Amino acid sequence: MEVTEVRIKKGEAIDRALRRLKKKLDKEGTLKELRNRRHYEKPSEIKRRNKKQRKR
Repeated sequence: MEVTEVRIKKGEAIDRALRRLKKKLDKEGTLKELRNRRHYEKPSEIKRRNKKQRKR
């Protein structure tokens, strides 16, 4: 896994740099993957969730 990095530009506010980092993580799907791995999910639960998503 590669480290996501955002360099702060000279005179840039921390808020703006954090916003850029969040957008970058969203684009890479890092946060989504982290949330999915937070708890163990049994294979039967994964199948059930995927089946439910396909119905939509």
